[in-house]
Amino acid sequence: MKRLLSLALVAACLSSCAQKNAQNPYGLAIVSDYKTYKADLRTHPNNELVEIKKAIPSVVLDIRYATTNNFMQQVMYKQARAFARKPVVEQLKKIQAVLNQKGYGLKIFDGYRPYAITVAFYQKASDKNFVANPNKGSKHNRGCAVDLTIIDLKTGKDVPMPTPYDSFAPEAAPHYQKLPANVIKNRDFLIATMQANGFKVIYNEWWHFDFNGWQEYDLMDIPFEKL
Repeated sequence: MKRLLSLALVAACLSSCAQKNAQNPYGLAIVSDYKTYKADLRTHPNNELVEIKKAIPSVVLDIRYATTNNFMQQVMYKQARAFARKPVVEQLKKIQAVLNQKGYGLKIFDGYRPYAITVAFYQKASDKNFVANPNKGSKHNRGCAVDLTIIDLKTGKDVPMPTPYDSFAPEAAPHYQKLPANVIKNRDFLIATMQANGFKVIYNEWWHFDFNGWQEYDLMDIPFEKL
């Protein structure tokens, strides 16, 4: 009986691992099964992928990957939605409140990104430095990265920044200095606000912010339409 139970446990473990590694050529542990994800939430509620617009109705969405207006020049998402882990969204809510007091608001370009999209990005990108390598996965795949900018609440327009979103130009780097003073001021204000509230900007994209503590969350490959 004990031997049968041991074999059953091994089989269950192998089945679980197989689910996590489905359609992944790099052997990474990736949650791709919706039922597995939902079951995990019962014991780890902070793992929930929360829809940002529902949690913070005042944010503006500009989900470029649901359109052809992106570096891939093709529709990558079937739905124009943005998600992030529960603690990430809680911090974004605080940031929105801080910005609103100063006449600004968040515009979200992207949040959680299914792993399969990261693979597609890497295959097509002309400059691999601006896309995550799928052999490690992306913070976006963990629901712990957001791409965003700020808008002026009076005009509804984007605040001037060094480059458009998803630019591969050197000016996209958050410490690039050969820019108009007002643009540097805007960029640095955004970065300072985000970094004071639990995020860190990455070295080559002023719009991309990783959530501190991203290591605690699994890579995911569940499409928006299932969430």
